[in-house]
Amino acid sequence: MAAPRSFLWSRRVFLTLLTVFVLLPVYVMISSSLKPLEDVSGEFEWIPSGLTVRPYFDIWETVPLADYFVNSLIVAGSATLCSVTIAVFAAYAVSRYSFRGKRVFTVTVLSTQMFPGILFLLPLFLIYVNIGNATGIALFGSRGGLILTYLTFSLPFSIWMLIGYFDSVPRDLDEAAKVDGCGPLGALFRVIVPAAIPGIVAVAVYAFMTAWGEVLFASVMTNETTRTLAVGLQGYATQNDVYWNQVMAASLVVSLPVVAGFLLLQRYLVTGLTAGAVK
Repeated sequence: MAAPRSFLWSRRVFLTLLTVFVLLPVYVMISSSLKPLEDVSGEFEWIPSGLTVRPYFDIWETVPLADYFVNSLIVAGSATLCSVTIAVFAAYAVSRYSFRGKRVFTVTVLSTQMFPGILFLLPLFLIYVNIGNATGIALFGSRGGLILTYLTFSLPFSIWMLIGYFDSVPRDLDEAAKVDGCGPLGALFRVIVPAAIPGIVAVAVYAFMTAWGEVLFASVMTNETTRTLAVGLQGYATQNDVYWNQVMAASLVVSLPVVAGFLLLQRYLVTGLTAGAVK
């Protein structure tokens, strides 16, 4: 049965309005990043009268954006690698084995998602400072401390996601691997992990995006040398003025790695999220 013409036109109008609503901020960012500062500070023009790419060169000189970029790559990449590695082992153990406290463990992992992140800000700050005073290990103001902080957010979700995805992988694959002479680790890395690549990619993308764009903890747990991009963008605002054209240009440059990675891994991401949600 064909859909009524009124429904088709309504759908087209709705999708068109939704597309305009989504793309309008992107257009404002791009157009503002190509304007001189005096044009951005004045009345907004939908069609810029003068275009310049100078803001894209100035962003690297106004603030040490390259250093912030390296810090963000190290922190987000390390947090993602650690989160995925630990989550794979933990989720595999919960999915394939029965042990005492299994239900308590899974409920505890899920319950951590109920609390807002700001609730852990002061406790983590005090823990890092006390550890530094007692042992000399500088967690506060270091990349390592920030990586541990991001693991508290991404790791519980990663474990819960992979538990659901590993449960969807047939156990017959484990038995076939054992018949061929594989032990538990051999079955995990040779059979289960290749079959669970979409779920692992979905978890990795989530962990990376969480660490890449986080502002609150990065603004408290870092210093001048370990500052990340999300916090470093505030450097374009001075006491006298705000370099709005450079802010827009830097925001676009910062977004490129995440957007490119999302587009490249979109197929795995959608498959991993849907497969892990249904048992």
